[in-house]
Amino acid sequence: RFKHLQVRSKSFRNRIVVPPMASQTALNSGMASTKSFEHYQRLSLAKPALLIVEYSYVHSSGKSESNQMAIDQDEQIEGLKSISNLIKASGALSGIQITHSGSKSNSQIAGGRTLAPSEIAVPIKGEVLETPKAMNLFEIEQMKSWFLLAADRAVKAGFDLVEIHSAHGYGLNQWLSPITNHRQDCYGKNLAGRSLLLLEIVRSIRKAHPSLLLSVRMPGQDFLEGGLQIDDSIQIAQFLKDAGVDILHISSGIGGWRRPNDRVGEGYLVDEAKAIASHVALPVIGVGGIQTANYIDDALEKKFFSFAAIGRAILNDPFGWQNLQMSQ
Repeated sequence: RFKHLQVRSKSFRNRIVVPPMASQTALNSGMASTKSFEHYQRLSLAKPALLIVEYSYVHSSGKSESNQMAIDQDEQIEGLKSISNLIKASGALSGIQITHSGSKSNSQIAGGRTLAPSEIAVPIKGEVLETPKAMNLFEIEQMKSWFLLAADRAVKAGFDLVEIHSAHGYGLNQWLSPITNHRQDCYGKNLAGRSLLLLEIVRSIRKAHPSLLLSVRMPGQDFLEGGLQIDDSIQIAQFLKDAGVDILHISSGIGGWRRPNDRVGEGYLVDEAKAIASHVALPVIGVGGIQTANYIDDALEKKFFSFAAIGRAILNDPFGWQNLQMSQ
């Protein structure tokens, strides 16, 4: 777990990643606060290879909760740069996840109607979300520009990696999934069509920033009947590789980020990471309740993934992970 890995020009000092975790420390405007700086300073004590800043909305229409971090205005760059700098000062690479909630929000938070591929509410267990209006082609072009501008700001803020959030039922996951995308134009109909918006966003960022590390957090499955299955996700992963993505971060889909009912133990989403890693020649981040060094060592040895995302365990005890490394 402590062997370095080179991806493009960047050297990862070990195989531990702190994934994006919503901290609710930003100001209501989306600006980083003193609490944000303290939060990421604390997480950096774990000495990971990569620390990814929480999901940050690319446009106010894509905000999904109060006190969510934002990357939709140039005024936010300075605060984000401070976070990036403190992460890099700890010896880790700094990343930031950029996102649009699509219709996994509500019109009050999003400042108007929610945006989605089709007029289908995102299915959320125990909750009924608003039914959105389908985006037109002009709005799709706007969406692409928002992601590109957000990536531009991330580069100006000094981040080593930008991760596009296409999982957990948020905006771009809604385009990928046959549950929420019923379009009959070039952005729907089949898997290639449903993947097109994400791929266009990836290609535009790659063209603008050829040396930037680019990751996509994508679903291994939707974990809902009629949704994306693992074979679909393997194909999406190949599309993403061909479009210029460097790292795949394999999580869950429309069903949300929580543990599926039939999965127990550590690494409850690693089966999907393993399947994708065996078919697509890219480094893969495995996730899902990973918390022990022995599990990580075994999974790396068996090539289930290239990196282990340690979220809650590091959030609860960053010093414990620092001490673990110092004992090696």
